[in-house]
Amino acid sequence: MAPLSPTVARWELTSRIRTHIAERDLTAAEVAHHLSFTPGYWSKVDKDRKVLAEDKLRLLIKLFGLSDEERDDLLALRAATTRPGWWAKFPNLFSVEHQRLWGLEYGASELSCYESLLIPGLLQTSNYARALIDGDEVFIPKKEVPKRVEARMIRQERLSGDDPLRLNAVISEAALHQEIGGEEVLGEQLRHLSTLIRTHPETLDIRVMPFKSPKGYLIGGAAFYVIEFDRPMLPTLGWHESAAVSGVIEDPDLVRDLSVTFEQAQRNSLDPDETLALIEETAARVG
Repeated sequence: MAPLSPTVARWELTSRIRTHIAERDLTAAEVAHHLSFTPGYWSKVDKDRKVLAEDKLRLLIKLFGLSDEERDDLLALRAATTRPGWWAKFPNLFSVEHQRLWGLEYGASELSCYESLLIPGLLQTSNYARALIDGDEVFIPKKEVPKRVEARMIRQERLSGDDPLRLNAVISEAALHQEIGGEEVLGEQLRHLSTLIRTHPETLDIRVMPFKSPKGYLIGGAAFYVIEFDRPMLPTLGWHESAAVSGVIEDPDLVRDLSVTFEQAQRNSLDPDETLALIEETAARVG
């Protein structure tokens, strides 16, 4: 089972409270009155902007008439929301939406990602990440570069451990040739990618979409993720990212579209063995 991220715990707690309220035909005003909240304050709780204090959650549990098992489950979720995630070490460094992504990713069981020009962040070496982050002169101040590289390396710890994240990635062949940081950095990155594939065959499925793929252009240039959870009450989510816009996608229809798009990308990519061969061949040429 994936670790219980505070972000995921908060999301699930709010979702389950909403479900109990709907099942009992309670109104927001009735719930707010029962908890001695103003409607405005309850709205913040309902929209996942506030976490209920334990005593207020116990009042809700009593109102709902829940079983001891359900009560303990909700209280455990609430306790998990108070534990800081790794991203809490970097206050004000990332946007609220990116912090949410890190929290969802940490608590996910499986992640599928597509990148058109870069090696995905979860697979980058520190030198590759540093060259990439340092090259962003518009949005990232130079003083933030070391901390952002550190954060990216901590983020990658989710790929190892007792219950590692399963990562499926489709990378355009262009990413194997784009010399982020120069030939030496790229060569190191490709060898690192090869080592990861060989070391984690059970949890990493990395594929390259070759230049010769006749349908590769259909996927477009933006990066996107499909994020899945092993907690049965949580739906699959999406994430999209471009140069100017990024964010979590919750709409089930849009998430389904991303899933279908990713599956299409996999079908038009080299298989895992062909991918590894191309990565190692390219690394040998780069030096």
